[in-house]
Order: sequence, then structure tokens, then C-alpha cells
Amino acid sequence: MKKSHVVLILIVFVATGAFITPAVDSPRADFLNWGVFAAILALLVCAALFFEFESTAASSKEIALVAMLGTISAVLRVPFAAIPSVQPCTYLIICSGYVFGPVAGFTVGAMTALVSNFFLGHGPWTLYQMIAWGFAGLSAGYLRKLRLNRPLLIVFGVLWGYLYGLITNIWFWTAFIYPLTLQTFIVTQVNTIWFDTFHAIGNAVFLGFLGRKTIIVLNRFKERFSITFIQ
Repeated sequence: MKKSHVVLILIVFVATGAFITPAVDSPRADFLNWGVFAAILALLVCAALFFEFESTAASSKEIALVAMLGTISAVLRVPFAAIPSVQPCTYLIICSGYVFGPVAGFTVGAMTALVSNFFLGHGPWTLYQMIAWGFAGLSAGYLRKLRLNRPLLIVFGVLWGYLYGLITNIWFWTAFIYPLTLQTFIVTQVNTIWFDTFHAIGNAVFLGFLGRKTIIVLNRFKERFSITFIQ
């Protein structure tokens, strides 16, 4: 059985436990709260997709290229850290996912948060940033079914400006907000709407001006590093 499949089975068990444990009247129910389960699930999702990329990568050159893109994306994030929520790395993650596919896109996104936070600071937020940027790259891999055009990239970038905030706010909500209700979750999201808007605008600008050109360049690299078997 593949490693990724084993991890997915663990995800099912942990997710099931997240619903059952709060209903059990025991000392463990207070410790194993929803925030702990959310963090464990996020970690398992990252592990499953990393294992999947390991098993599906076409060649060592493709692995090296994806690793390089993750590093470049992390480097792009660091100089813009002083500008609230303007993240040029998101545009590169989306372009990488579009060219190399969903699993590679997730890998680039997750690496971006993991590597850049060695400079900006690790914490409980790192895991959720890995998930948010990873899913941005993963979902971009399915855009290839649509015709590539600038408006599509802009709308997709704006959407992920808000989805990124929606996902990363979970760590703050589970760690500092009580009680964990739909109302407190909505209030938490509303309080960060301006930061998410800056992120969305930044994505629109970068993808609008650089998106198609970056995708063309990455496609050339993909063609050079691809292996074709002739029978």
C-alpha cells in the first residue's frame, strides 16, 4: 500500500475522532479539542500529498525543478513581509500548479511557507499557511482544463486571496477564541477582511501582468525536463 494511502486512512480516523470525542464525557475530551484535531489533520494532509508527489514525480529533474520553485517562491515572500498581506509568492504557486499539476502545485505552496518561515518565524500558523498555499497550487492544477487567459488568472488570484485568509485564520480562532462557534468564526474572518483584500489585489496585479508570461516560461522548462519513452 502506498504511503499516501496509509496517511489518508489515518486522516479518516482522526476526522471521525474529531466528531466523536467532544460527545464523550471523559478527561480526554477536554485535552483532545477541535483545535488539536485540526492541527493533526493539517499535518496528515501535508504528509499525504508530499508522499504522493514523491511517488508520482516523473523524474529527478522534475523533483529538483519543483524544489527550486518552492525556494524561489519562499524568497519572493521575504522582501514583501513588511507590506501587509501582499504576497507575490501566491502568483508563482498558482503558475507552478497550473504547469506541473495539482500535486506538484501543492508541494511548491507548502514548501513556500515552510522555507520562508525560517526567516520570518515559525509557529502554529506555519502548518495552516502550508495548507493554504498548498491548496492554492493544487487547485491551480485543474485550471488547465480551461482556456488560459488573463481574466481567469486574475479572478482565480482574487479568490485565493480570500481563501488563504479563511484557512490561515483557523489557527488563531482555535487557539485564542472561545467558544468555538459559527458566530465567533465569522467575526474572526470579518476582522481580517482588509488584509485579505490586500492579498487579493496583490494576486490580481501579479497574475495580471506576469501570470501568462510565467506560465509560458515554466512550460518550456517542463518540456525540457520531461521524459518521453519511444516504443
